[in-house]
Amino acid sequence: MGSIVFEHPYAFLIIFLFLFCAYFCKARFEAIIFPHMALLQKSAQKQSMVLLFFKWLSIVSLIVALMSPVIENKIEIQRNKGYAIGLLLDISRSMNAPGYVNKFAIVKKIVRKFIKKRAHDQMGIVVFADFAYIASPLTYDKSMLLKILNNLKVGMAGNSYTSIYDALFFGGKLFKSSKAKSKIIILLTDGENNAQTVPFSVSMRLLKKYGIKVYTIGIGANGDFNKNELVKIAKDTGGKFFAANSKEELQKIYNNIDKLEKSELKSDKYIQKSYLYPYPLFLAVISLLLYLYLINKRGTA
Repeated sequence: MGSIVFEHPYAFLIIFLFLFCAYFCKARFEAIIFPHMALLQKSAQKQSMVLLFFKWLSIVSLIVALMSPVIENKIEIQRNKGYAIGLLLDISRSMNAPGYVNKFAIVKKIVRKFIKKRAHDQMGIVVFADFAYIASPLTYDKSMLLKILNNLKVGMAGNSYTSIYDALFFGGKLFKSSKAKSKIIILLTDGENNAQTVPFSVSMRLLKKYGIKVYTIGIGANGDFNKNELVKIAKDTGGKFFAANSKEELQKIYNNIDKLEKSELKSDKYIQKSYLYPYPLFLAVISLLLYLYLINKRGTA
């Protein structure tokens, strides 16, 4: 829940005007002496206290309404410096192949750390195997991104093939509406492209259209991935190729990428207001009506 603030706090000073009048502008009445005056005074005192309560309740409630209380929910993403980053992850069957102690589990662990470190970046995820698809669009919501990453499993996009060119095409689509000056894709795979619906030239044309650098990472032993293919993708987009044959090497690669120059991203900032003045205003009206009713019933102002 947001904080309660007053749009016109100085309206509270009006209460001093009422206090001044209550003290210096008292009404004068003629004194009439009755028998058993003590009993009448006691009864009148009780009525006066009730009248006084409703009178001041209406005054205070009206002043609070004039102060315009609101609940402010600040929803803001500060203007920060950062990247727009697309993470392209291979989830083909080979990522769970023996000999590398479950490659995909290691990748998820390192990527999870990378996402947490890039607090001010927009990030999205594309996964690929037999086919490619966007698992998450570009977002600042790291908790949602981590939840999606945690739920990714080898085989969710098929098992037999590696559609790198399709992944690059969908990676480019992530940046369609991005206003970031620096846009990068980090593509990680342990294979070579052997399935596609989008030609290589089309994917590269889209990446160049949006000015996206691609950093390619080949994971596994020599021969597991097509180095020449990954080098060409990186070179043609102004990126860089990396090779990792261990958990430590892969961690160093992501650490190097983390040190990249940052650029400014546009962000949104707004305050959602919920006005509360109808509640004290309603209370003021009810209190005033009760006050007038009791005065008329009493037969004196």
